[in-house]
Formats: sequence, C-alpha cells, structure tokens
Amino acid sequence: MKTIKGPAIFLAQFLDNQAPFNNLPNICEWAKNLGYAGVQIPTWDTRVIDLQKAAESQTYADEIKGIVESKGLKITELSTHLQGQLVAVNPAYNTMFDAFAPDSVKNNPPARTEWAIQQLKYAAQASQNMGLNAHVSFSGALLWQTVYPWPQRPAGLVAAGFEELAKRWLPILNVFEDCGVDLCYEIHPGEDLHDGISFERFWEATGKHKRVNILYDPSHFVLQQLDYLAYIDIYHDFIKMFHVKDAEFNPTGRSGVYGGYQDWIDRPGRFRSLGDGQVDFKSIFSKLSQYNFDGWAVLEWECCIKSPEQGAREGAIFIQNHIIDVTQKTFDDFASAGKDEQLIKSVLGI
Repeated sequence: MKTIKGPAIFLAQFLDNQAPFNNLPNICEWAKNLGYAGVQIPTWDTRVIDLQKAAESQTYADEIKGIVESKGLKITELSTHLQGQLVAVNPAYNTMFDAFAPDSVKNNPPARTEWAIQQLKYAAQASQNMGLNAHVSFSGALLWQTVYPWPQRPAGLVAAGFEELAKRWLPILNVFEDCGVDLCYEIHPGEDLHDGISFERFWEATGKHKRVNILYDPSHFVLQQLDYLAYIDIYHDFIKMFHVKDAEFNPTGRSGVYGGYQDWIDRPGRFRSLGDGQVDFKSIFSKLSQYNFDGWAVLEWECCIKSPEQGAREGAIFIQNHIIDVTQKTFDDFASAGKDEQLIKSVLGI
C-alpha cells in the first residue's frame, strides 16, 4: 500500500484581487502558513498562470514551479474545469457558458469549442513541462438537459451524444497520451460524466482510451444519493485524483435531490466545509489507501455557511488527520511460524 500525499488546496475559490489572494507568491505563502504541502492551480486565472506560455516555454513553466517551491509547496495538478466545460455545450446553455470564454469567441459556439480544445492541449503540454502526471477538467455536456427525460428521449440520442463527446475529446486525449499525463474528469452533475454509468459510456466511446480517468469527489455523490464508497471499489483503477469536499443531504416533505430552484443555503443537498457535512472520510481514506492511491488529497472549499478562510484553516488539519501512514508490515507477523514445507504438509494432513 501507499500513503496519500497532502494536505493540498485547490486555489480557484480563494483567488481575489486583495492580498494575500492576489498572486501566486502571496497565495502560496498563505497556504503554506496554514499547513498545506501542495496547491492545485486553476489555469484560467491569469493572476497565477499563463497557460499558453506554460505550454510553450519550459523556462516559464520552471518559473511557475519555482515560485511554488520557493514557498515550500508542490504543484499537485493543473485544472481546466472552465475550459473543459466549453469543449461540449448544448445550445440551451450557450448564453450562460459564454461567461467562461474570452471575448474573442463569445457568441460563436464553433470558435469557442476550438478555443477550449486548444486550451486542453496546452494543459497537457504545460503539465508535462512541470513534471506532473495528472490533470483535471470537466467533460462538458451535450445531453444534460435530457437527464430526466420529458418528453421521452428519441431512440439513439444517448449513444449519439457520447459518440460526439468522444469525438471532441479524442484529439485532446491523444495529446495527453503523447505528454504522459492522465486526464481526470471530475464526475459532476451538470456534466455528461456525472456518475459511474455515464463515465463508462464515455470511456467505451473513446475506445477505452488509457488516459481517461477520474477525479473522485464524494460531495457530488452525496447530492445524487449515490454510494460513494462502493464507487471506489468499482472504479479505483481509474481514480487518479481526489478532491476532499464535504456535503450533506437532508430531504424534506417539500424538496429533495432537485432542490426546488432554491439557493444553496436552502437546498436539501448542499456543500459544507470539511467535518461539517455527512461524508464518511475515514472510510474514504481507508479505501483509497487500500487500493494504493498515492495521489494528493486536495481540499476544494465550497460551503454555504462557513467563510473560505475558516474552511481552509480547518481543512488543512482535517486532511492531515485523515491521511493514513500505511503499514509496511502485517500486524500478526510476531506470531509467524515462517514458511516450512513440512509444517504445511503436516497442517494439511498430507
């Protein structure tokens, strides 16, 4: 077995124009002072990275890595959640998702898709330049508006949707293969990859591409009422990244999984800071350790009640207390009789 690395923190929810959240050196120093050992970097935020430059310039990639390491931290992975979302956008969501795109491709869905695909290719190259072996993104969604089908889905719609999704991602996945980097999809409501079955459909549509992998985040499974521990048993070979995020689900007689269009604070299913929700992290860390997961445990802070600063401060301690220093010996070795062929035959009566 292997020991999980951490604690680490995803910087996306903390970046701000006010110090210490306004640039990479400042936010890294802040994270280090809280007890974090690694940072996951959102590549759409130019306050911390220029993605294209990191892909095209080894010198620049080394500079970014050097800034982080000078603060006593490691880069765990790069993230392209927002760019990945734009690889596949159903027209129903064009207007809202245009907010993720640069002005040069807004109101132009084909150009926006091509921009997103290029961004992911840059991410593969930048990850390679930084010596990283995994990357996280969203899959985007062509089918999500049909997830609860009324009217009935036309025959063949789902197969065609995953075929098209795979067609868009295959050129990206091939670049990740060339760069030796796993592409981990965060399994997330709103994406066509939102549970185990939808992940399998996509993986099969890509021809079971070896770089198709998973970022495991149990909070999204709590909100779906999916068995997040059994998920590890089934998909542990694909889990190459881990977001440590808590959640709770408290259905009422008025609202359930769908939330009634309410704000987060009033939904039955809502994200919480670590330790304030219902996720059984002791079992999760045990299972991941059992299956030899040796990636990073990365805090993703999202909470509808607690401040991000308090969530981050408590989160470092929480993760550290859950990381298992895995044993290198069997607990009953002291009673071992060793291997003795004659003893074995005697015990078996042969």
